[in-house]
Amino acid sequence: MRTDMVPGATFPDYELSDHTGKHRTLSKLQGGDPMIVVLGRGGFCPKDRRQTEGLVQLHREMEVGYCRLVTVTTDNITQTNEYRSGAGAHWPFLSDPRRIVQKDLDIAEYTDPLHNPMIPHVVVLEPRLRIHKIYNGYWFFGRPTIEELRQDLRAVSMICRPDWDITAPGLKTLWNQGRKEHFYPYGKAYVETLGEQD
Repeated sequence: MRTDMVPGATFPDYELSDHTGKHRTLSKLQGGDPMIVVLGRGGFCPKDRRQTEGLVQLHREMEVGYCRLVTVTTDNITQTNEYRSGAGAHWPFLSDPRRIVQKDLDIAEYTDPLHNPMIPHVVVLEPRLRIHKIYNGYWFFGRPTIEELRQDLRAVSMICRPDWDITAPGLKTLWNQGRKEHFYPYGKAYVETLGEQD
């Protein structure tokens, strides 16, 4: 991966077609929430499929924890949609058959010239696409476990949620003053919160 892709750096705001053909940017998909970006080989890879099966359960937790999940592969849109459906996944899958991400991040898996996929990575992002952690998943056990991702999401949430410790001095006063912008998602209209979900 590019040497500038390190914790604290900003991850590129790629714009790709999702599983329905709609163009999506990572920043719009993220909104103001923590986000996990899975850069994978594609639906042909049994390791990717197994990883996705595990992420299905985590995604249910991420939804109630106001976190986002996105998968990016070099599959075409049809393959991307089939991969997503076959896994029972309900988060956005982005299709990158032109290998924009692979080339830009310098993660071509040169050991598989037949498929020319990306070297699998999992990127945990703080809001504003700020990199928190990167996992290299060329080998399956280089990929993060579900528990490691839970811990990463906890760490990122503690950073970006001002009301993480609801007992912190001053928070109750802010709530009583009606200053709900300090409390997520109370500082947003319900339609805003729903509109940010996929």
